[in-house]
Amino acid sequence: MFATAATRRRVLVSASAGALLLAVAAVGTWAMDAESSAPAGATVSQAAPQTAAPVSSTGPTRDAANRRTVRLVAAGDVLVHPAVTDQARRDGARAGRLDFAPMFAGIAPAVGGADLALCHLETPLADPAGPFAGYPSFNAPPQVLEGLRGAGFDGCSTASNHTLDQGADGVARTVRALDAAGLGHTGSARSAAEAATPRIYQVGDVRIAHLAYSLNFNGLSRPPGQPWLANLIDPPEILAAAHEARAAGADIVVLSLHWGTEYQHLPDADQRAWAQQLISSPDVDLILGHHAHVVQPFQRFGDKWVVFGMGNELARHAEPIDDNREGVMARATFTETAPGRWTVTRMEALPTWTDLAPALRLVDLTAALADPATPPALRGEYRAAYQRVLGYVRSLGAGPDQVVASGG
Repeated sequence: MFATAATRRRVLVSASAGALLLAVAAVGTWAMDAESSAPAGATVSQAAPQTAAPVSSTGPTRDAANRRTVRLVAAGDVLVHPAVTDQARRDGARAGRLDFAPMFAGIAPAVGGADLALCHLETPLADPAGPFAGYPSFNAPPQVLEGLRGAGFDGCSTASNHTLDQGADGVARTVRALDAAGLGHTGSARSAAEAATPRIYQVGDVRIAHLAYSLNFNGLSRPPGQPWLANLIDPPEILAAAHEARAAGADIVVLSLHWGTEYQHLPDADQRAWAQQLISSPDVDLILGHHAHVVQPFQRFGDKWVVFGMGNELARHAEPIDDNREGVMARATFTETAPGRWTVTRMEALPTWTDLAPALRLVDLTAALADPATPPALRGEYRAAYQRVLGYVRSLGAGPDQVVASGG
């Protein structure tokens, strides 16, 4: 049974799986830019663009100027280390199963409050009974999808340096599990036809495409004749896919990139060059970055944003330090500023933290700092993490003139 948080917000319709997903509502954050954000509640559908049908909806909402708005939330790397699986086993011991929902519960209100919520599933998935494995060749429990779905996520990018850890069978198994969970996916595929079909989510009458690519596969190669198995960063190919998604009816195109240098807070030369090239395209509206396992900057390019890296969402490295316990969720409010023209009019960052004891738990730092019940000892730790994350996010110019910190 999926966690109850997934039963309170919206419906996700998957053409490939025919699955239904309902999810949640809430708030809390610090913000970049000053225009109004949208409340949640729109119906979201996901389907191949060739077969997508209009879905009745209460959304998108409208701002004070009567413009349509859609709010998207994205989170960092889901990296299921053995310690994460061990925690799920403890949390589900009474029921005799793996239960990831308690680990995600702290961020569920912020995730569920979006019109569309996207995660990054970095690892391939095993069969439900295992065997499970961690670094260097991950094989993660598919039960993690129950936690993601229960928290309110609608879909995940799957292109990463670990995508091929379990070969073609691992890719197929992962995609099947996502389909069965009612979660959308992009970045890896079971066939050329599946890879060529843009992943488009329908938020009311607004269609949002999601594309995903990785910088490498940790020295592994895609099998001969199967380049569609996992997407590799190639700017001309990405731009062509973004154009095809737009031609298929996407109003907004979001690009997830697994890129950069691990454990470095600033983007490397490749990230900077790719960001400039890709965000300059009229077919790319927002770039979301992954891979570094630490928070990297949010940078504005004209009226668009590049989120270079959101750090870890859920992970427990062998040597946990502040950097790999910190993360950030990006919340972008898209506004129809002209007919058919959607622009990010508000970009927000929601700092997160991973508690390790007494149990591994994700913490929405904004909410925790606003909660009078948060113990003083934890409050100091949380405030320090919150300020560090703000510093990393602001480090390429999204400074005090654009950033309004709240709740911290």
